[in-house]
Amino acid sequence: MAETSPQFQKAVEESRKLTAKPTNDELLELYALFKQATQDPPIEESDSPGAFDLKGKAKKRAWQKIVDEGVTPSEAQTRYVELVETLKNNYGFEGGEKEKEL
Repeated sequence: MAETSPQFQKAVEESRKLTAKPTNDELLELYALFKQATQDPPIEESDSPGAFDLKGKAKKRAWQKIVDEGVTPSEAQTRYVELVETLKNNYGFEGGEKEKEL
């Protein structure tokens, strides 16, 4: 598992406190960046989803796209933190200063 920064760890916790659910595309991007950032396990060692596991296949494709872009674990952590900040502004955040009315 890759070493993670305090900012990344904070963003992971904050991502669980969004007041509304992000879109499926945003959730896939969060997943892919998280998996690339943590490398637990690396994509080469991760299990392949089953033939009928459409959600699993979408998640693996999103992660593979990040890998194919050459995003390092460190870059993935930075992008994850930035994405969580955007999602907090768009969807609201429990315990944050900017709680949005839904």
